Amino acid sequence: MKKHMERFEIGMKQSLDNKLVVVTGGAGFIGSGVIRMLNDRGIDNILVVDDLASDGKWKNLVQKRFLDVIPSKDIFEWLDGKESEVDAFIHLGACSDTLEMNASYLLENNYRYSIKLAEWALKYEKRFIYASSAATYGMGDEGFEDNEAKLETLKPLNMYGYSKHLFDLWLKRENLLDQVVGLKYFNVFGPNENHKGRMASAIMQLLPRVQEDKEIKLFKSLDHTRCKDGEQKRDFIYVKDAARITCDFLDNEAGGIFNVGTGIASTWNELAEGLFLALGMKPKITYIDMPYLLSTQYQDYTKADVGKIKKLGMTAKMTSLKEAIDDYVKNYLLLERSW
Repeated sequence: MKKHMERFEIGMKQSLDNKLVVVTGGAGFIGSGVIRMLNDRGIDNILVVDDLASDGKWKNLVQKRFLDVIPSKDIFEWLDGKESEVDAFIHLGACSDTLEMNASYLLENNYRYSIKLAEWALKYEKRFIYASSAATYGMGDEGFEDNEAKLETLKPLNMYGYSKHLFDLWLKRENLLDQVVGLKYFNVFGPNENHKGRMASAIMQLLPRVQEDKEIKLFKSLDHTRCKDGEQKRDFIYVKDAARITCDFLDNEAGGIFNVGTGIASTWNELAEGLFLALGMKPKITYIDMPYLLSTQYQDYTKADVGKIKKLGMTAKMTSLKEAIDDYVKNYLLLERSW
């Protein structure tokens, strides 16, 4: 570790004019997009904190500029003595598997680790931006308003959402929410999600099936009094927009919890039709039963209340669902390219 620190010190001297931004989960889906955005803004003095296993996640870092990559367990040792050098944290590292059943693991990885990192950042007055999740809203019975006063009324449907919710609640209990930025990402999709397996977006998972079967299979509605088959709605947001909004918070002093979505609820049928259109194919959609485990925690409807980010001027450049699918399919998936 000592030699690792010495290599870092050499790199630091070469880029003193840059902000030093620590990005946890930096090789992941949204994290690698954030690094791309930071690079495009002239920031390359970035520490990537991530665990590069054997899932190919490292490919998301190719052609990106950063200082070094360290495992998540080493971050606090790395930070020792860097109090005056770090400018900001973008904390995106977490287990995001909504079907993960190991509650103890999620508490340690998503909740306690986040507390420890936030405590360090706030102790030394560093900008701290972190990923909460729209999963904290559960079925949305209380709406999808990013209102800190209503946090205690939310009912997450799975342990992943609850682990994120607990961190939001901890910050509120400690009167720290106005000193940080919590981002509740809605249904993010786009390039750099190849490593996510079953948690990758529907677009990525459906593409090979469409190419082979010439049709898309969507889940039937669980309650036809609420919506017809394929008419379940989601707030789908392109990863390029999610990454841009995340980085925009480095340029202001806003604090609190903010929804990161489009404010538009689109149906799964619309998503499927967009994929067919991008491929130049005639739509063919059939409907299948939903697996039981998924049905117990399924959201029929999500739509972000984007009033807060709209006031900050962050919604003006949103990519439409049709444009986003077209860009993702033609410029990334079909060409097997990362962003």
